[in-house]
Amino acid sequence: MRLDWQLPWHGLCLLILAGTSSGFLAAEVPQTPDFLLTANYSTVNLTAGHSAVSVLLAAEAVNGFKGTVEVKVSGLPSGVTATPDSFSLAAGTSRWVNLLALPTAAGSSTARFTGTSGSITHALPIAVFVKIDILTNHVNVARTGLNANEAILTHANVNSARFGLLRILPVDGSVDGEPLLLTNVYHDGKYQDVVYAVTEHDSVYAFNAETGAQIWKASVLGKGETPSDDHGCGQISPEIGITSTPVIDRDAGPHGAIFVVGMTLDKQANYHQRLHALDVTTGVELPHSPAEISATYPGAGPNSSNGKVIFDPAQYAERAGLLRLNGTIYLGFTSHCDQDPYNGWLMGYSESTLTQTSVLNLTPNGTEGSIWMAGSGLAADESGYIYFLDANGTFDTTLNKEGFPANGDYGNGFIKVSTANGKLAVADYFEMSSTVNESDNDEDLGSGGALVLPDLVDSAGKTHYLAVGAGKDQNIYVVNRESMGKFNPNKDKAIYEEIDGATGGVWSMPAYYNDKVYYAAVGDTLKAFPIANARLAQAPSEVSANYFPYPGSTPSISADGTQSGIVWCVENSSPAVLHAYRADNLLELYNSSQAPNGRDHFGNGNKFITPTVANGRVYVGTPSGVAVFGLLP
Repeated sequence: MRLDWQLPWHGLCLLILAGTSSGFLAAEVPQTPDFLLTANYSTVNLTAGHSAVSVLLAAEAVNGFKGTVEVKVSGLPSGVTATPDSFSLAAGTSRWVNLLALPTAAGSSTARFTGTSGSITHALPIAVFVKIDILTNHVNVARTGLNANEAILTHANVNSARFGLLRILPVDGSVDGEPLLLTNVYHDGKYQDVVYAVTEHDSVYAFNAETGAQIWKASVLGKGETPSDDHGCGQISPEIGITSTPVIDRDAGPHGAIFVVGMTLDKQANYHQRLHALDVTTGVELPHSPAEISATYPGAGPNSSNGKVIFDPAQYAERAGLLRLNGTIYLGFTSHCDQDPYNGWLMGYSESTLTQTSVLNLTPNGTEGSIWMAGSGLAADESGYIYFLDANGTFDTTLNKEGFPANGDYGNGFIKVSTANGKLAVADYFEMSSTVNESDNDEDLGSGGALVLPDLVDSAGKTHYLAVGAGKDQNIYVVNRESMGKFNPNKDKAIYEEIDGATGGVWSMPAYYNDKVYYAAVGDTLKAFPIANARLAQAPSEVSANYFPYPGSTPSISADGTQSGIVWCVENSSPAVLHAYRADNLLELYNSSQAPNGRDHFGNGNKFITPTVANGRVYVGTPSGVAVFGLLP
């Protein structure tokens, strides 16, 4: 594609006209040698943290040009690199330049490829756009909820005059998992940005993010199967299909894969839990997919036989968001309400073969202790450890010499699990001194999600590796990931930090941004707890004006680096309300009830949904679709 098509004045043909007796004679002045810069793209779309896009630059000779052109690249968006960023081109030659967006890249700009040869200079403009994928629950495996690559939505334009509901993407059931997003997906002969949504009717949808057009729909139901009934439990109702947030790997299979867990019921009244891997461009099952989920674990707890506890797929729902870590997909299972018998199960499956690699039962010789966390994803750190909050269940107050429960029962705990050598094992934990009483009174930690904080440095220069979580007891617990505190029956003196009565009961997940942790608990305001000297403040520095009904809200945060931070929360009401607050002071910028005539209403609330914010849009799951918000046309 030739882009710089206008020749400079000294490359034009000049005619000199002279009069004679017989008429006019035309004498052509020789044209000046020159060059053109051309490229194979006029616009380049990059995905932050993904593979580079190669641009072919060429120097075309004009009027016998034989010189060398020195090319320099400038004006790239923040976080985008060009390799090489300066080079030489001989006349009639070309060169590939790789444009790569680092994970921190954001925004758009007009890059300039400037070519100089002697006194001749030409600049070739190429528009460069950086977008971000949302591949997993709450943006990343630390579950911070922070998209710091958002350069479109700002404090200035997120208001009811310029921002609002664009459309609702219709689906066939409740969307309880967080919508995910892939940019620059090659499908049907073109690159598209794609939104993925899963439903409790056991369906997976792919929509064009720009137009809302459905690209494909896939069902994970087996022949003659239906989604599961709700087991008489209103937590997931009226049917149970795909409940948790999936996870995407752009590099799996030929085009990328989306991994989902679906629950089904066959004609013989048998319940199934299966792990599926679907091609992101077509929705077709990839090789080895699906995998039937089954497990046993040494123990004498409920549903055990011959010294092994048996996983009964009928008794569980896969509620926690899936975790992809070092080539393994990790799943956490919870019960239907508190319907015994059940335990807490954590399982790992090979991403490439979907074979089970490891199993951990959190209460193998006790009862309950499920992994629920209001749908929040299992969290992980850079060392490959998994963190989560376990629900009410058996905890062995008798400890072995290493300080671990004698019978391996960890109900109502803040748990750290090792994945070393592909095997799951509890590496450390924290239990509050009142853990047994809290479990007995259903005041456990398991209603909330765990967040792995970035490394924090105190005033003495010491680095601290922390994680934070909260549950129904209204306390925030900050643990040292290198020594979590285990269990002391007298007091919680070994924990890094405990903030009592900090929030209402937590049935949600916090978010992190700019040294603040944000919670929106039940019957409480959105609160920002600042971090200083590697410690969380005992009280919030800012609070929102409004309160959130059950189950509170899981905030998501968008920002352009450290600028224009916005906290997004969904209020579970009828109609539901999407709120946007300035992250620095929690003043409200927008809510979906502000526009007249219900312009931005998007239906009733969906109690555990987390808003997905990326590339200038906000996606919110509903009982019947995905609401899409953005800048108004």
